[in-house]
Amino acid sequence: MEKEIIAFLDTEKIVDLQSVQSKNNLKEVYFDNSKESLEVIRHSCAHLMAQAIKSLYPEAKFFVGPVIEDGFYYDFRVENKIGEEDLVKIEKKMKELAEAKIEIGKYEISKKEALQKFQNDDLKQEVLLRIPDGQVSIYTQGDFEDLCRGPHVPNTKFLRFFKLTRVAGAYLGGDEKREMLTRIYGTAFADKESLKEYLTIIEEAKKRDHRKLGTELKLFTFDDEIGGGLPIWLSNGARLRSKLEHMLYKIHRLRGYEPVRGPELLKADAWKISGHYANYKENMYFTQIDEQEYGIKPMNCVGHIKIYQSDVRSYRDLPLKFFEYGVVHRHEKSGVLHGLFRVREFTQDDAHIFCMPSQIKEQVLEILAFVDNLMRLFDFSYEMEISTKPEKAIGDDEIWNMATKALKEALDEQGLKYGIDEGGGAFYGPKIDIKITDALKRKWQCGTIQVDFNLPSRFKLEYTDNNNEKKQPVMLHRAILGSFERFIGILTEHCAGEFPFFIAPTAVGIIPISDSHLVYAKEIQTMLLKLDIDSEVYEKNESLSKKIRTAEKQRLPMILVLGDDEVAKRSVALRDRRAKEQKNLSLDEFINLVKEKMSEVHF
Repeated sequence: MEKEIIAFLDTEKIVDLQSVQSKNNLKEVYFDNSKESLEVIRHSCAHLMAQAIKSLYPEAKFFVGPVIEDGFYYDFRVENKIGEEDLVKIEKKMKELAEAKIEIGKYEISKKEALQKFQNDDLKQEVLLRIPDGQVSIYTQGDFEDLCRGPHVPNTKFLRFFKLTRVAGAYLGGDEKREMLTRIYGTAFADKESLKEYLTIIEEAKKRDHRKLGTELKLFTFDDEIGGGLPIWLSNGARLRSKLEHMLYKIHRLRGYEPVRGPELLKADAWKISGHYANYKENMYFTQIDEQEYGIKPMNCVGHIKIYQSDVRSYRDLPLKFFEYGVVHRHEKSGVLHGLFRVREFTQDDAHIFCMPSQIKEQVLEILAFVDNLMRLFDFSYEMEISTKPEKAIGDDEIWNMATKALKEALDEQGLKYGIDEGGGAFYGPKIDIKITDALKRKWQCGTIQVDFNLPSRFKLEYTDNNNEKKQPVMLHRAILGSFERFIGILTEHCAGEFPFFIAPTAVGIIPISDSHLVYAKEIQTMLLKLDIDSEVYEKNESLSKKIRTAEKQRLPMILVLGDDEVAKRSVALRDRRAKEQKNLSLDEFINLVKEKMSEVHF
């Protein structure tokens, strides 16, 4: 069956069929699951949902309904409380409207006319405050109409494969001090199979939710008395995190990085020099000490700059690589906090490389090799994106162009593919963002590499070149995991809580059948601990089957069962979860096996 055209694409944006006067130089957007098509389908489906809500709740008033990465949402006000159970009837009404094959139209009026038209709708007035003066477009379908830039499909018949996924609250305009609106999320596709596949992934994602697994596996918790966005690491989680930190520490040292540590509290004057005070203040926490303003660090770069300045530097010292597991704090709104993914306190696997301009390319390539090794170790695929100068930035265009060019040349030289995120850079420099793909094909922003000419200039950093002249170094900001919190959350969902042996918080469960086997169990536990392998001895007065079930629920990579035979022969009955096998080994064979598993981690 021939695909239908639902919109057109020019060099800048997608255009409605209704808006097209001439098809010259326009690319067709077909009704399929391409990025451009899904944007139109999902935007239109948001309006279909709003039309259904208006039909069911006539008093409803609507704010905004944008397309997001995996679907859409709409914020609205309604007198009745809407819960998850109401999504079914809203979906039913949406299907009726889709099957009615309602034409979708568009007309334009001036902003002044729009203000008059929606004078009794305070939420529409809020939307209009965000729209520049000039013409305003309005989309209609049946008796429903709404302010919208579009584009939309030409008819509701294209909107058949959708699903409303959840109900949430959302502050008006994202402002915590304002009214809480109702928000309904949904998604839509061009065909039934794609929708079904997506919903299967969503169900699997619920099972893998790191907040759920974090509780079940006793990794971390949150406590309202402590405060939102401040994770508390329990023993299992602390062990997991410590293993990751120690592994990375060794890798950093082998790659020539020097460990350093900066203070968590710096005078505001330092943040003013760096530009954080002017460009990032709303994300920081400040306090007064002896009538002097101090800021808690949201990043580690200023501390590392001061470490660089603590000594005289020569070109022979460069590149100079500092790394720190730096604890940082950022002011996040309560509504965006989400498990370990979005917190107010987190620890970056942060590093800063001070180098000569001529060394930028080789250093970027060395970092990318580091990234590649680490992502392969955890079975993540990844892609890269170069983010360019944002609107709010320090430094002139010449410096930004030089830095951006250096990143592109490093990637181009290796034939590495990358996308461009225009305006997505940090305020002090362009960057390469590393986006990993997990087992459910979801993409996550983790690592970053940033080229910075601005902070070295602001802090007047120097080194002496081979002609004994003073020169300014370049500063590379670099994190590979991004933060331990976020990465552990992603990894937990990626492996569904079945962590690789080398970082599993408890790698081996040791189950003595009776108390007479307990001494042997403790001996094995000590041997494993000397190899940096954590284990747990299940010594409660419970049946063997219950002990095994308890260990299996903890998703332990290995379980050892010890009885009279094992004690007598100094052997173990091994259950290997990854290999899905059971076998008997001598104790020496088992120790050699776990040593081999630990040695598989190398760089």
